[in-house]
Amino acid sequence: QLIFHKVGSDILLAIPSRLHYLISTKAIKLDRKGKKGGEEQLTVAMDSVTGDYTRLTRFKAGADTKLFGGKSHDYPEEIYIISGRLYDVAFEQWLEAGYFASRPPGEIHGPFICEQDCLVMEVSFPSQSVSAT
Repeated sequence: QLIFHKVGSDILLAIPSRLHYLISTKAIKLDRKGKKGGEEQLTVAMDSVTGDYTRLTRFKAGADTKLFGGKSHDYPEEIYIISGRLYDVAFEQWLEAGYFASRPPGEIHGPFICEQDCLVMEVSFPSQSVSAT
């Protein structure tokens, strides 16, 4: 279970795992090396045994991932929009701050379009891959 705390204009996330993390989303420096289509990513937790991970992705204003197309995974993932909004072309829907989505294995999502900066938390479960069963 994720725990969100609002302190002033800052949002703090507590991510339970074997260790507990408290992360200020305001102070996050995301990895620019992995950026594509106007996105930056930071893996904040990774289970070295299962491969399950939690990642933050920031889509910059004007980001458009149409060049990379939609994508799917053979494992479930969940996303939470922390701030901003993101258009999911596959669903023809805006995902707004506070929205949560649970994606089953194989569900196509994206490409994404972003008019303003958007911060997304993604929790992925490769350990539950349908190809591993």
